[in-house]
Amino acid sequence: MATPYDLVVEFENTIAEYAGAKYGIAVDCCSHAIFLSALYNRIVKGIDRVVVPKQTYISIPMQFRHAGFTIDFIDQQWQGRYCILPTNIVDSACRFTSGMYIPETLYCLSFQFHKTLSTIRGGMILTDDEEAVKWIRPRVHDGRDMNIEYEQDDITCLGYHMHMTPESAKLGLEKFNSIIQLHNKDVCGYEYYHDVSYVNNLEYGEK
Repeated sequence: MATPYDLVVEFENTIAEYAGAKYGIAVDCCSHAIFLSALYNRIVKGIDRVVVPKQTYISIPMQFRHAGFTIDFIDQQWQGRYCILPTNIVDSACRFTSGMYIPETLYCLSFQFHKTLSTIRGGMILTDDEEAVKWIRPRVHDGRDMNIEYEQDDITCLGYHMHMTPESAKLGLEKFNSIIQLHNKDVCGYEYYHDVSYVNNLEYGEK
């Protein structure tokens, strides 16, 4: 029986095919795509230190700090996307083009209101790694398996409330065909952003 969540799956499959990836995991924003990808790299792969460009959107280093990473900032000129080494994470919030996916990565997209394809608020992780999908997907939506009715779901992991809504997915699908014919260029690059390396000095609040 069809469910509203089927729209999210359709949107995931549509974007993954357009980008050249095997899987898409829809989330509520690119920042959370970065966070979940970072958490996977730390918990599963044992990576806890990353290199991030000084000039990027401020939430990117914040997500790595939330996920327990140490951050080294570097001067890096980039356009549309950049890799966050030594992880396999790509921040592609500013690029949405045909065939954009880089194999063997967790490739993070933004569908925020001023991006090429907007669902008002939304994001996605593209990947060809089935094990990453199995680990990340339940953590997107409260540890749940969305193929199973809530009452029957045996939840076995702590999750987050970071899922894309069916309404957002529906909007993305409605816009997709017209958008891809009109845009095939990056939204912006490093020069759009100021130095955010001060994030290393920020704390959660006064003691």
